[in-house]
Amino acid sequence: MAKADYITPKVFACFNSASQNAALPKLCSELFAQQQSVWQQMAEGYASLEFLRVREIICNGFTVKVQFNPKRIVSTGADVDPVVINNRKCFLCPENLPEEQQGILCQNDYLLLCNPVPIFPRHFTISCVHHAQQDFESSIDAMLDLARDLSPDYAIFYNGPECGASAPDHLHFQASPRLAIPVERDAVNVQRRKRFYYKNHVAGFTLMNYGRAVMIIESTDKNQLRTFIHAMFIEWKKLLHLTKEPMVNILCSYQENIWRFIIFPRQKHRPNVYFKEGNDRVLISPAAVDMGGLIVTPLEKDFLNVDAVLIESIFLEVSEKNKIVDALLEKMI
Repeated sequence: MAKADYITPKVFACFNSASQNAALPKLCSELFAQQQSVWQQMAEGYASLEFLRVREIICNGFTVKVQFNPKRIVSTGADVDPVVINNRKCFLCPENLPEEQQGILCQNDYLLLCNPVPIFPRHFTISCVHHAQQDFESSIDAMLDLARDLSPDYAIFYNGPECGASAPDHLHFQASPRLAIPVERDAVNVQRRKRFYYKNHVAGFTLMNYGRAVMIIESTDKNQLRTFIHAMFIEWKKLLHLTKEPMVNILCSYQENIWRFIIFPRQKHRPNVYFKEGNDRVLISPAAVDMGGLIVTPLEKDFLNVDAVLIESIFLEVSEKNKIVDALLEKMI
């Protein structure tokens, strides 16, 4: 089947930043309204947000929000075993999308879609029109361009294939309303930032007393930023003796002519409590949103019972060890 044959029916609108044919956030609003009127599953998903409950938990040095969101069980509980992935239809391939679902074709390579099981009042999945593996390094340019085109209304995020992506076999990002994820505010808090790099229009910071490893890389120069990130990933893989992508969650935004990557290095996908039995099991599967301080719990018992000690232990368990991060940053100086 030719590409156009299965993509064209799925295209609500086209966006190409080079032609400036329309502001992408405005198109997102139009898509959202249209999809809500014709796609019942999506409309029900956003209607359910009215019943969300949120708690704030003060941890040692930082604060998180916990969200009770039952519909997110499909993501939190996703079976990402390679055998299961290989034996199911890819739900992000255009030909497998629900009949009512349409999206915005961006740069001819990505389809921006309404997420029918949302965490946020506006939650989009940005899926490659080709079936390609989830891979950050090969898609840095796309992520930078999308972050710019979606500004100032949205930030985008990426979950590595082994730490949060429910479709690890299909390249995609997600978009959330700007500042909806707590780390976005913390990342610009000058009292928390500690600079480790400043050269060639690129600045690098860590966040102090944050309970998990996080690196912030900023620049006004897209090419210099891309070069730095590529160099960092080369050193990162050498350090861990990897040929594949290191485990990572990444947020990207563009504000006031500055691109900002917020990078969470990971050493583990799910914490031990995820695999316990009965009431001892806690269904928290940290991805970019959770690592960013908005922890999604699809079960009410977990929403009510999680406390600072548990959150701190989960972050410590799944986040990369400080000695590895320190060694990486030392190589980048």
